[in-house]
Amino acid sequence: MSKKDRSRRPVLQAVCVPVDQEKLESIAKEAQFQQEVDVLARTLWGEARGESQEGMEAVACVILNRVKIAQEKTRYWWGNTVSEVCQKPYQFSCWNSNDPNRNKILGLSDKDIHFVSAKRIAARAIIGSLKDQTYGATHYHEKTIKPYWVRGQKPLVTIGRHIFYRIE
Repeated sequence: MSKKDRSRRPVLQAVCVPVDQEKLESIAKEAQFQQEVDVLARTLWGEARGESQEGMEAVACVILNRVKIAQEKTRYWWGNTVSEVCQKPYQFSCWNSNDPNRNKILGLSDKDIHFVSAKRIAARAIIGSLKDQTYGATHYHEKTIKPYWVRGQKPLVTIGRHIFYRIE
């Protein structure tokens, strides 16, 4: 191609579209919200799917109480977000790699009515519309077991099959 032919080519100019920063932030917040709801719902299903709605809500309150403490202290060992708290190793057994529930929670879909219910509870919990019926609990265990960490601890409340405690 000759120099003359090259000069006749149309010049393409890049056009920058103005970025709506507020819209981008809104989209990012919505994506983060959905991620937190999803992780919390999977945790509720894995930890309390046989419980009543009140029992699932109580487990959600434990997770949110941990997040609240982390935010008040600017950081805490069990995590600062719902996802970090839920997925902290050895805190919620359904996320442990050797737990049989792990593959189940990872494979959940909206075809499971208990998961749909857990998602509704998770969304309400994250937006702050759940009453904390655990009185600030940060830990719980099933009635049939007695973990080492309950020694010297006073139970706050029993809801369904779980006994709740506040330990910092």
